[in-house]
Amino acid sequence: MIRNKFAFSMPEYMEVLPHRSLMDGIAETAGVPVEALRLLLTILAGYPIAAIYLKFLASINDKVVHHMFFASCGAGLCYFNYGNDTYHSLLGIMTTYFLALFLRNATTIFLTINFLFHMTYLLLGYYYTASNEYDILWTMPHCILVLRMIGFGFDLTDGLKSEDALSKDQKETALKELPSPLELLAFAYFPSGFLVGPQFPYRRYQNFIDGKYREYEGSYDAGIRRFGAGAFYLIVCQVGLSYLPDSYFLTPEFAGEPFLNRIYMLGFWAKFSLYKYISCWLLTEGALICIGLTYRGVDSEGNPDWSGCSNVKLKLLETGNTMEHYVQSFNVNTNQWVGQYIYKRLKFLNNRTISYGAALGFLAVWHGYHSGYYMTFLMEYMVVSTEKQITRFYTKVVLPKWGHILENSDIYKLLYFVVLKSYNIVYMGWCLVAFVFLKYERWIIVYGAVNYYGFVVLIGWAAFYHSYRQLTRGGSRREAGEDRKLQEKKSEEISKSEEKKPEEKKAD
Repeated sequence: MIRNKFAFSMPEYMEVLPHRSLMDGIAETAGVPVEALRLLLTILAGYPIAAIYLKFLASINDKVVHHMFFASCGAGLCYFNYGNDTYHSLLGIMTTYFLALFLRNATTIFLTINFLFHMTYLLLGYYYTASNEYDILWTMPHCILVLRMIGFGFDLTDGLKSEDALSKDQKETALKELPSPLELLAFAYFPSGFLVGPQFPYRRYQNFIDGKYREYEGSYDAGIRRFGAGAFYLIVCQVGLSYLPDSYFLTPEFAGEPFLNRIYMLGFWAKFSLYKYISCWLLTEGALICIGLTYRGVDSEGNPDWSGCSNVKLKLLETGNTMEHYVQSFNVNTNQWVGQYIYKRLKFLNNRTISYGAALGFLAVWHGYHSGYYMTFLMEYMVVSTEKQITRFYTKVVLPKWGHILENSDIYKLLYFVVLKSYNIVYMGWCLVAFVFLKYERWIIVYGAVNYYGFVVLIGWAAFYHSYRQLTRGGSRREAGEDRKLQEKKSEEISKSEEKKPEEKKAD
């Protein structure tokens, strides 16, 4: 693995950490990489941290104590994972603080420098630590920090504007005053929030510290339920990937399977691979719910809603039938962040397509240099667009002609369900291949092993759809022309008949 000249040298600091040999032994016994074990332990640490805070510190009126607790816990957990590489996040946090301190009133300059600094630093980190795998390095929490600091910068500049100039979202996140360095460190290093997300604005942390969420009950029970869901998904992920490991899809044995077996195996593998991320987010969210950070208001029944930091919509994820459902239910907070700080900030372009493309482009760059990221987001754009075209064709062409027959057919309803579910499974596999295998030399092998069916279907549909539109457009134009000629002929006949009427009356 390539390391950079800026001391991105994990082996050196690991050799001197006292827990190195113990962690290696536990990881070897469990059969997992030591970095993955550290990550899991750090996520689970959010639960005892929540218990300690609620029992001993929550009632203390001095807010400095709260900030010190969260800053020290988060920074300590970061050091537990990345050792001396923790300085990267410290440098990023303090850079944003001093930029805000001196340049906040120069809004455009501040936002530009803050954005470019964090994105450039992150991309340099990716460059010097890149490998063929998804590595658990300091760049993983740093990409979370980058979004948090960029969003924090926007919130500070929004605080300088009048209320009338702000959108609803901006009013909820705008900051009138610059927090202290300790407060910013506590916000950035908040345990169970700095490592794998979720994203949340400083105002949420501020409201939490002010005790605005502690008056509501039920967070502990809701947090434990989320923990149970996370543990379940983690087990399913481990069992599933033990039967369908990533490496299998690069082998001749996989390419030799019958075609239907290949595409369904790829689809189930994709589900298991997604569960790896989902389990981490659920376990993280459970700890945040337990500590009481995630209050969102009340639900339809008047009970406290603790889903304010939810990063996955489980019901939609498991019952949805389209790729758009996956987009709406997966990595929710990051998508919301991009929507608020990228997509909506490009409103001045007055073009939703360009804004959407720019948002997806930002997400791809934010993930790194690997071609797989760009292919994944390109596939997302193409597949979601195709789904909308198919839906439009189905509702405007198929249903008007045969809807009365299809809707009364139980066989059709069953077939409709099976086709959608099969599409959901099969195309999820196609779309996730590039994201997991990253390098072109790897994901193109998997694409080839399944006969490039994803491209074939997308191109085939595009050819059919645009040909159909051209034909129907031509037909509708001909029909409109014939109607116009018929109308003109009728008008002429009416005018002639009206001219004859006076003569007929005169003759009479």
